[in-house]
Amino acid sequence: MNVGRICRIVKGKDAGKYCAVVSKLGRRDKNFVLIEGVGVKRRKMNTLHLEPLPPVLEIEKSTEADAVVNALKEKGFVN
Repeated sequence: MNVGRICRIVKGKDAGKYCAVVSKLGRRDKNFVLIEGVGVKRRKMNTLHLEPLPPVLEIEKSTEADAVVNALKEKGFVN
Protein backbone atom coordinates (compact mmCIF):
# COMPACT_ATOMS: atom_id res chain seq x y z
CA MET A 1 0.00 0.00 0.00
CA ASN A 2 1.33 3.40 -0.94
CA VAL A 3 1.24 6.67 0.96
CA GLY A 4 -2.08 8.47 0.45
CA ARG A 5 -4.18 5.35 -0.20
CA ILE A 6 -7.62 5.63 1.39
CA CYS A 7 -8.70 2.50 3.27
CA ARG A 8 -11.62 1.22 5.31
CA ILE A 9 -10.71 -0.47 8.58
CA VAL A 10 -12.25 -3.95 8.69
CA LYS A 11 -11.00 -5.24 12.06
CA GLY A 12 -10.51 -3.78 15.51
CA LYS A 13 -12.13 -1.06 17.56
CA ASP A 14 -12.23 1.36 14.61
CA ALA A 15 -13.84 -1.11 12.18
CA GLY A 16 -15.93 0.65 9.54
CA LYS A 17 -14.03 3.93 9.72
CA TYR A 18 -12.03 5.46 6.89
CA CYS A 19 -8.35 6.32 7.08
CA ALA A 20 -5.39 7.15 4.88
CA VAL A 21 -1.95 5.57 4.78
CA VAL A 22 0.52 8.15 6.10
CA SER A 23 3.69 6.08 5.93
CA LYS A 24 4.92 2.59 5.07
CA LEU A 25 7.04 1.06 7.80
CA GLY A 26 10.47 -0.50 7.35
CA ARG A 27 11.48 -3.90 6.00
CA ARG A 28 11.04 -5.59 9.36
CA ASP A 29 7.37 -4.56 9.58
CA LYS A 30 6.52 -5.05 5.91
CA ASN A 31 2.87 -5.86 6.67
CA PHE A 32 2.36 -2.70 8.72
CA VAL A 33 1.59 0.90 7.75
CA LEU A 34 1.01 4.10 9.69
CA ILE A 35 -2.59 5.31 9.33
CA GLU A 36 -4.66 8.33 10.33
CA GLY A 37 -8.20 9.50 9.69
CA VAL A 38 -11.30 11.29 10.91
CA GLY A 39 -11.85 9.90 14.40
CA VAL A 40 -8.85 7.57 14.02
CA LYS A 41 -5.64 8.42 15.84
CA ARG A 42 -2.32 7.99 14.05
CA ARG A 43 -1.10 4.46 14.70
CA LYS A 44 0.54 1.39 13.24
CA MET A 45 -1.87 -1.10 11.66
CA ASN A 46 -1.56 -4.44 9.89
CA THR A 47 -2.44 -4.21 6.20
CA LEU A 48 -4.60 -7.32 6.55
CA HIS A 49 -6.96 -5.26 8.72
CA LEU A 50 -7.44 -2.66 5.98
CA GLU A 51 -9.53 -2.68 2.81
CA PRO A 52 -7.86 -0.42 0.21
CA LEU A 53 -10.19 1.79 -1.81
CA PRO A 54 -9.52 3.24 -5.30
CA PRO A 55 -9.09 6.93 -4.33
CA VAL A 56 -5.64 8.22 -3.38
CA LEU A 57 -4.90 11.43 -1.48
CA GLU A 58 -2.14 13.71 -2.72
CA ILE A 59 -0.15 13.77 0.53
CA GLU A 60 3.49 13.30 1.33
CA LYS A 61 5.00 10.83 3.78
CA SER A 62 4.37 11.76 7.45
CA THR A 63 1.98 14.62 6.64
CA GLU A 64 0.52 16.43 9.66
CA ALA A 65 -2.74 15.20 11.17
CA ASP A 66 -4.84 18.25 10.22
CA ALA A 67 -3.84 18.01 6.56
CA VAL A 68 -4.76 14.31 6.38
CA VAL A 69 -8.15 14.84 8.06
CA ASN A 70 -8.97 17.84 5.83
CA ALA A 71 -8.03 15.90 2.68
CA LEU A 72 -10.28 13.00 3.72
CA LYS A 73 -13.17 15.39 4.40
CA GLU A 74 -12.71 17.03 0.97
CA LYS A 75 -13.00 13.61 -0.70
CA GLY A 76 -16.17 12.90 1.33
CA PHE A 77 -14.77 10.20 3.61
CA VAL A 78 -16.29 11.23 6.94
CA ASN A 79 -17.17 8.57 9.50
